[in-house]
Amino acid sequence: MTDMTPSKAYAFLLIPGFSTLGFSCALDALSLANHHPSRRKFYRWRLLSETGAPVEAYNGVKVAADSALTPLERGETLIICAGENAGQSSSKTVLSWLRREARRGGDLGALSSGTYILALAGLIAGKRVTTHWEYKIALAEMLPDVIMEDTIFSVDGRIFTSAGGAASLDMMLHRLRDDYGPDLATWVADQMVYTVPRLHSDAQRASLQSRPEVRNPKLLMAMRVMENNIEDPLTPDEIADVVGLSTRQLERLFAKYLSISPKRNYLRIRLEKGRNLLRQTDLSVTDVCVACGFKSLSHFSKSYRANYGIPPGLEASDGKVLWSDKSAKT
Repeated sequence: MTDMTPSKAYAFLLIPGFSTLGFSCALDALSLANHHPSRRKFYRWRLLSETGAPVEAYNGVKVAADSALTPLERGETLIICAGENAGQSSSKTVLSWLRREARRGGDLGALSSGTYILALAGLIAGKRVTTHWEYKIALAEMLPDVIMEDTIFSVDGRIFTSAGGAASLDMMLHRLRDDYGPDLATWVADQMVYTVPRLHSDAQRASLQSRPEVRNPKLLMAMRVMENNIEDPLTPDEIADVVGLSTRQLERLFAKYLSISPKRNYLRIRLEKGRNLLRQTDLSVTDVCVACGFKSLSHFSKSYRANYGIPPGLEASDGKVLWSDKSAKT
């Protein structure tokens, strides 16, 4: 970290419905760096929106932009800040601008569902990326050429993506460390009372092993088998065989630790995936039914209504679409 190192420029593109937490964590990391006792101006930044008008976040807070979509400076890093309805909020103008600016060769970042916008622009095919865990299934379903990682942030060449929320801070501390060394990153973390910054390889949610009710290794293995076989579900007998138990032993294990049968737990996992897809994509109910391993639409609809109190068709029409096929075709 020498005084001769020039300041680094960032541009934050605010997409309607963006997460204020993720955006604030990322921006404050840069801002605090500039308050370092060395009195150096390590970073400068600007806020962009499609038209230059203020942008409303998911919680109703409006943030003023410095300008509309102007060309990026040479070496300027772009971070896309998004949240709900990312696909519908990404116009042809935004996507065309992203493709054009990407050719300048600067680093491209995304917070939360901003990853999807990079994908819509065709900028992350074959790249390892991450997004908020709630959106991961929808992104993987809609964009199979993107390599999804269940981590708090991911770096692949000049592409860096974050799960959003507090994970944005972890990602920015990583960038501060790369830019100016560990001393500055540690100082910023201390200022934010963030005593143990996480690594990019850390998972977004508490692992199954950390949950008291599933610390039994056989139960843990059975649940992983279920989560990894949703589109083509296994029978209870097949699951028991994989984990090295009899079907009766497997049933007793689930009853003891989870107070539920293996079959019912499996159904719950498949319905959760279905609910996420209905809320976050514009896939048809039939397509979601198939993706969740149901052999008939009537069985899926009946199970869905029994579990959530409404039919899947109503969930799809009332829910907000995060990933949109219409956007993908722009």
